[in-house]
Parts: sequence; structure tokens; C-alpha cells
Amino acid sequence: MERPIELRISDGRMAFGDVPEHIDERLQAAVAARGEPQRCEELLWEAHRLGPRVLPVFYALYKFYFSKLRLNDAERVALIGLDAAAAQGGYPSDWRALAPDSTDWEASGTARFTLFTLKALAFISLRRGNAAQAAAILAKLAEINPADHVGWRVVEALARDDGEEE
Repeated sequence: MERPIELRISDGRMAFGDVPEHIDERLQAAVAARGEPQRCEELLWEAHRLGPRVLPVFYALYKFYFSKLRLNDAERVALIGLDAAAAQGGYPSDWRALAPDSTDWEASGTARFTLFTLKALAFISLRRGNAAQAAAILAKLAEINPADHVGWRVVEALARDDGEEE
């Protein structure tokens, strides 16, 4: 059973920042259309055209592509989303250049989006069979977010389990 794309956190606010109402309408329509993948994808890209820098749209897109096992598309969208977050947050867009003092990694918004997206990229890398890239991303997450505010250690455990199976 496919899990819906959840864009809200427990208190009802949008994850990773506010979303203009007209974009939120597209995102919610996309969630409602999840049983129609082509329509869902169209609505997500329509939301992106309306708000090309709105971080929850990138999140929804890469989650959608990952759920469809379109890993190349998921990775591409996640990387574009990292660029958008970096531009908004004022820190390097290349995740390898991020440091503990690049931003307040405990803050919500762009920092949280970046951490979640790095976690997603590590998982995508694992699923694509690129354990070395996954390990590098996880090492970066350990460096910049040792408190693990986004649950990246779960992906680290999967990577460890995958490595033991080989």
C-alpha cells in the first residue's frame, strides 16, 4: 500500500515553511490524486511552476518520484531543491561544502528542508546501489546534525545492514 505524501507536520503547519494558498491548493489536489499518478505528477509540476522556490513542492515531488521508484527523477528534484534551499538560506548549495556553522541546523524552514533532503539523497543513493555516495552524505549529516533531528540514523542503519549482506 502506497503512503500518501504528507506535507504537514503534527501541529498542522506546512513542513519546511509556509506555502501560498494557490500553491497549497495544487499540492492538496496532488495528494488527493495519488491514485492517478499522471494527474498527481501534473499537479505537482503545476505547483512548481506557480512557486519555483517553494521548498515543500520539491519535497512533494521527490517523495512522489521515490514512491514510483523513479530514482533518477527523485535525485534530480532533490538536488534542485537543495540549490533552492541554499539560495534562500545563504549557505553553500554543494552539500559537501556544508559545515556545522553554515546555518542553524536546528532551525525550521530551509535548514530542516536541507537535512531532510540530504537524508532522502542518502536513501536514494542506497537504493541505486551507490553505497559510497550514501556513506558520504551520511557522514556529512553526522557532521552538521549530530543530534539527528531528521532521523538520518535510520538510513545509516539500513546502509550498515546492506553492507553486511554483501
